[in-house]
Amino acid sequence: MDNGMEGMLDTYLFETNSLLDRLDEMLVNDEKLGDFSSDDVNEIFRIMHTIKGSSAMMEFGSLSSIAHHIEDLFFYIRDKGIESLDPQHKKELFNLMFRSEDSLRGQVEKVESGEPLDTDMDSFVAEINNFLKKISGAPEEAPGKAAEEKAPESRTDTQSANSENIPNDKSAVCFIHVFLEEGIGMENLRAFMIVNALKECDLDFRYYPENMEADSSTCSVIVEDGFFMAFDSTDVAEKACDLLRTQGHIRSYDLLEAPQAAPPEAPLPQAAPEPAQPAAPQAAPSAAGNPPPKTQPPAKQATSAPIKQNLISVNLMKLDSLMDIVGEIVITESMVTSSSELNQLSRDAYDNFMKSARQLRKLTDDLQDIAMSLRMVPISGVFQKMSRIVRDMKQKLGKDVRLTLIGEDTEVDKTIVDNIQDPIMHMVRNAMDHGIEEDVQERIAAGKNPQGEIILSASHTSNEVIISISDDGMGMNPDKLLAKAREKGLLTKPESDYSKKEILGLVMLPGFSTNQTVTEFSGRGVGMDVVKKNVEAVGGVVALSSEEGKGTTFTMKIPLTLAIMDGMKVTVGSSIFTIPIANIRQSFKITTSEIIHDESGSEMVERMGDFYPIVRLHQFYNIQTEVTSLEDGILMWVETSERSFCLFVDELIGEQQIVVKPFPAFLNCFELKNYGIAGCSILGDGNITIILDIPSLHAAALENA
Repeated sequence: MDNGMEGMLDTYLFETNSLLDRLDEMLVNDEKLGDFSSDDVNEIFRIMHTIKGSSAMMEFGSLSSIAHHIEDLFFYIRDKGIESLDPQHKKELFNLMFRSEDSLRGQVEKVESGEPLDTDMDSFVAEINNFLKKISGAPEEAPGKAAEEKAPESRTDTQSANSENIPNDKSAVCFIHVFLEEGIGMENLRAFMIVNALKECDLDFRYYPENMEADSSTCSVIVEDGFFMAFDSTDVAEKACDLLRTQGHIRSYDLLEAPQAAPPEAPLPQAAPEPAQPAAPQAAPSAAGNPPPKTQPPAKQATSAPIKQNLISVNLMKLDSLMDIVGEIVITESMVTSSSELNQLSRDAYDNFMKSARQLRKLTDDLQDIAMSLRMVPISGVFQKMSRIVRDMKQKLGKDVRLTLIGEDTEVDKTIVDNIQDPIMHMVRNAMDHGIEEDVQERIAAGKNPQGEIILSASHTSNEVIISISDDGMGMNPDKLLAKAREKGLLTKPESDYSKKEILGLVMLPGFSTNQTVTEFSGRGVGMDVVKKNVEAVGGVVALSSEEGKGTTFTMKIPLTLAIMDGMKVTVGSSIFTIPIANIRQSFKITTSEIIHDESGSEMVERMGDFYPIVRLHQFYNIQTEVTSLEDGILMWVETSERSFCLFVDELIGEQQIVVKPFPAFLNCFELKNYGIAGCSILGDGNITIILDIPSLHAAALENA
């Protein structure tokens, strides 16, 4: 695929996914209200029209076919009014639209993954057509008999019209005679949609039968003899022929000379000015019968002033490159301001240099903030998809649950948003399937609202976003969790040694599930371990709290961005490590008398009434150093989620903003993440610093020691 086609495909995917997201949001909101608004009906019609056209341009037939038939459906609804549907029809329409959205998304996902698209959409198309016939009163067709859409057979060579059925239109120079495909149903509306599509392209013509859109009896006439469009100019007729090739449900069409225009060869040039004469404008209203008001707005919009576009879409790879360059600028700026050659400058020269350096640092910080903000996107897109998941599970599980969204406008780095979508989905499904009680009477007996509630919230702190998923369901029973873990062989120590938090944490283990049977949503033991893995992959942590009979809350703490962070530099021997500021609680020195030992002989220190284990970094990483006594070095009290411990280091250098650099691919085989190493960075003097990953360091040094 060349760059041009690849760019078109990226644009198509971005536009289509955005339209489907908008469609999903409208459907979920409208279903809560139990009805479509007229504005949403028009919006859905426009969405399907856009998807149909762009998919046809990209030659994605299955996408174009589904969108085309949904467009037909909403053309009828828009024309007749949504109030013409009874409540049962509206309920069926919601279900049909959700299935249509799923079908479109499924095809888009195949495009994104490079898989071949489905070629047989007849059964689903027939389902759409049957619903359209049901609400319009026409007989339904059997499933699987949807007519294949194919390009109409066109004959644009002008022919003489000898048919006795040709309309008696004295001012017409030529006609287009159109035949529709057999068995499509509601031929009068299909014909009117074609006519309306041409009129929206600012073509001036008349059509026969005149009242096809309002008179269903014209169906038989159109089936037998087709329908006609009368033109006052052959140029306009030829443009109409070109547009007819893009319309669906057309079997063939002919361009015919008007009977009165065929014999007189010479007067033909004088026929051209006829549209300017008074006769033509008077003929249009009478020919149109009851002309639809929908044909008027496009003409007005064509003369309106252009709207300024304030948003553009940018390839994420370009933003990654921009962030890399900003990171290099931060490193280079640090290298310049910390150069040893500055000591050779005079006092005045050094002061002037540092004044300029401070201004450079301010501009660098502003540039960094702007570059980071470009990658920030609202989390509302992820939250909105959860509304759809809750809606589907409500119907399949038979539970009455409402989803409450808080903090939808919270912005997070695009990379992180992509990584946390699956964890949030698993936790919402877990709350629906496991959390909310099966029996409404059980909730009433417990003094709860019969309708369950799941609260999905997001909020900011200084350097991280906190996302919580809580339900007011039955909660978790620690004894049952412990018994299930024992049955699965997942326990690593005596049951009496497990605290409540550790027992709740068992649900995050691979293979753990409290369901006795495998269902569509759970029971396979995968899900919560994926949550933990994906959240930790972006430097976050997951915490779980639950109270039996009252509900469960999952909390994710995730960094705002993965590119640039504030860290504290420390030394261990000749190595330099960086500890994220977000994980540091305190740094302090101690004396030998403050050190105590647990039953296994491990060193611990008391801080603020609790005892914390000590991890000697030089021993853990086997680094040679002269600082081996705890009195000579410094202890860094760090914490992550519910775990706290102390790191013993040689010396504290100071705080610095660093650019996180991933390790080269050839180091992946060493699984450095499992040894407490998150990445590396380049310091101002050119040295490399290792960035510590506190959660995995705790697991490697203490939990798995």
